[in-house]
Amino acid sequence: MEISSAPISKCCKENQKIYQHWFSVADSDGDGRITGTDSTKFLAMSNLSRQELKQVWAIADSKRQGFLGLKEFITAMQLISLAQAGHELSSDLIHANVDFENLRPPNMEALDEFLAQNKRKSLSRTVSESNGVTEVQFSSSNWFKSTKSMKKVSLSSVTSIVDGLKKMYSQYLKPLEVTYLFNDFASPSLIDSDFDAKPMVMLLGQYSTGKTTFIKHLLRSDYPGAHIGPEPTTDRFVVVMNGPDERSVPGNTIAVQANMPFGGLTGFGSAFLSKFECSQMPHHLLEHITFVDTPGVLSGEKQRTQRSYDFTGVTSWFAAKCDLILLLFDPYKLDISDEFKRVISSLRGHEDKIRVVLNKADQVDTQQLMRVYGALMWSLGKVLNTPEVVRVYIGSFNDKPINEAAVGPLGRELFEKEQDDLLTDLIDIPKKACDRRINEFVKRARAAKIHAYIIGHLKKEMPAMIGKTKTQRKLIDNLPDAFAKVQKEYHLPPGDLPDVDHFKQVLSTYNIDKFEKLKPSMIQAIDHMLGHDIPELLKNFRNPYE
Repeated sequence: MEISSAPISKCCKENQKIYQHWFSVADSDGDGRITGTDSTKFLAMSNLSRQELKQVWAIADSKRQGFLGLKEFITAMQLISLAQAGHELSSDLIHANVDFENLRPPNMEALDEFLAQNKRKSLSRTVSESNGVTEVQFSSSNWFKSTKSMKKVSLSSVTSIVDGLKKMYSQYLKPLEVTYLFNDFASPSLIDSDFDAKPMVMLLGQYSTGKTTFIKHLLRSDYPGAHIGPEPTTDRFVVVMNGPDERSVPGNTIAVQANMPFGGLTGFGSAFLSKFECSQMPHHLLEHITFVDTPGVLSGEKQRTQRSYDFTGVTSWFAAKCDLILLLFDPYKLDISDEFKRVISSLRGHEDKIRVVLNKADQVDTQQLMRVYGALMWSLGKVLNTPEVVRVYIGSFNDKPINEAAVGPLGRELFEKEQDDLLTDLIDIPKKACDRRINEFVKRARAAKIHAYIIGHLKKEMPAMIGKTKTQRKLIDNLPDAFAKVQKEYHLPPGDLPDVDHFKQVLSTYNIDKFEKLKPSMIQAIDHMLGHDIPELLKNFRNPYE
């Protein structure tokens, strides 16, 4: 089963030139993106029904970005050709036995007139700009107007959902974070590369549970620097991503590159960056997903104290950035050490991303596997602290055939179904990437707002003149009481409050009296953004045929 989002624009050079020309004409803004308004005009010339065009857009824009790039546009054209030839449109066409490379372009009614008309508009715009006059079209929508005192963000400068989130972050959320030092208590400020980064999958587990082999199994090849063995082989965090050639980039280099989303890792110091690297290689799967291979989680005081960096903190940082977290076990490593328990606890708030994998399960027979599965569920129940039973995928993720002698024919069928279920989760990651961005953005905005409430409450409790040191000490010692008051005053869910111990640790390094008072206007802007701006953003970039 392959991870693919569309029949990725495979076509001959002649058709490629035709599609590029059509795309440049349909792209009225010249920004390399065709949004809903432009697409409805152009795609309507195919004379397909509205329902068919809805399917074309849904399949081509499978990542739900709200626009079509050149690749997605070519995919849309190919789907239209298939629909005109009588094929029923569905996502299964991606894997159909169709010669996409030599598929003829679709018949577009009145195309020559459309091309000529847009050519005249382009010439007119060029003449206007050369005379020093630039006309800017503004949408009638006022969805970015949060308050009267704030500047409106023009929709003409927003050509995708991700662009909209960037604008909202810089204008509304980032000022709140900076004012109340949210970045020091929670996570560093976001940069453009955090929004634009490919979806990431992190693999966690004890040594020799098959993390590196799992990545190799998906890529069908080794990545640069990969080493597999029964001993602890991966001693560093390795980001496996797409690149023009095969090479390894040191952590200090990758962390300072503006186009990479790893700048926040510099806060863990040189000791960590020396144990961090990026492996790049050209691969069709890595065009959609980035993998994070991690050192094996060890047990025992000796191994734990030998780490020269905050291992738990680093995994927590990656967990916030990742779209999926795979916890790998094997039948002979079911115990959860103290360090592994802390690592799993650091994933708090990201439970929806966690998938548990019982790897190498064909090393035991069916009866032993039943007992191993029960023991793993019991161990996880003590660590995850959730009433729901966690889903455990069973399989043997390597390039070797399943050991049918151990598991039998029924076991083989079970393994294949379980592996397909897990691979389906991986296939869906690129499709859900935009939804994940929105989800993480909303989660961050709510966390920043609650942080502002807490800082504002602590500031309000400080005396104006005498006894500030004593009051600060008292507030820090009784921080759970302060959290309870904030929760009651603002009607907050208890699960949304930050970790008390971590908050107390950071707060002890600050002078509470220097904090800003709570500014209702900033809170109102965030509420308006969450309740109005984001829904309107999604509405403007949804499927134009819905």
